[in-house]
Amino acid sequence: MTTFNGNRRTFLKAAGAATATALVAGCSDNGNGNGNGNGNGNGDGEGVEIEPGTEILFDGQMSGWEGLEPAEIEGDVNPTLILQEGESYEIGWTEGDDNFHNIEIRDDGGDVVDDLETEEVDDPDDDQILEFEASGEMAEYVCDPHPNSMVGELIVE
Repeated sequence: MTTFNGNRRTFLKAAGAATATALVAGCSDNGNGNGNGNGNGNGDGEGVEIEPGTEILFDGQMSGWEGLEPAEIEGDVNPTLILQEGESYEIGWTEGDDNFHNIEIRDDGGDVVDDLETEEVDDPDDDQILEFEASGEMAEYVCDPHPNSMVGELIVE
């Protein structure tokens, strides 16, 4: 056991500083489970496996892509999607916050893959859905006007 030879006030200051340091250190992870700071709200950092042929739909909000369908992503913000290489999928947004958005599929370098991008609109319609075959070069889905908050990871296996 350690003995303390100072006064009570000094002891409390030291204890408070140690507690604050431990609290800050414990909160350094941004809570998204993957540590990349993109706001991924799925919490597990592993992603959600999406069945081939699935239509993936989002609510476009400036704070992020909120999952609508399939049920496995409902309510998740910017969920990591795990796709199968060579399989077909649809991805897009059918609801929004009246701000201008689009959806793009990009590679690791930030370039749009195979012209997979929609026009920027403030009211989504059928034109905001992309049909594509998953390929290994696909790394993320992004809203070009809001690339810091509306971005989710694509993992193609």
